[in-house]
Amino acid sequence: MNNPSQEYENLLRELYAAFNARDIDSVLARVAVDVDWPNAWEGGRVRGHEGVRDYWTRQWSAIDPVVEPLSFSSRPDGSVAAVVDQVVRGLDGVLLNRSEVVHVYRFHDGLVSVMEVEELSGGDRASAGRAAPPDPG
Repeated sequence: MNNPSQEYENLLRELYAAFNARDIDSVLARVAVDVDWPNAWEGGRVRGHEGVRDYWTRQWSAIDPVVEPLSFSSRPDGSVAAVVDQVVRGLDGVLLNRSEVVHVYRFHDGLVSVMEVEELSGGDRASAGRAAPPDPG
């Protein structure tokens, strides 16, 4: 895989920082008006700025997710994959889940137009420079 353009990596780093700061308007400034976004919390997909705003407002009233990018890579189709460390806590601070997942972004006119969530594969883990966790089972 090739390295993503610095422009897209910078845009995604800003997007993650804004998400973690709960700054919806700054996130929406980096995504297309008609963005197609996964509703990874409840299932399905949301569309557009208002769909994303409504989804995150509901999510943040119930859980406290923080997502930190670990690595970025370009894919042959022009999308950019980000391996992320995802930590989800209850509003009381209790850890609910911690995992590494892959967020895949497609762009149009310099903005995120589509985002997908994928399971982490061995190749993605290698690109993150991290060893596979022990199998708990």
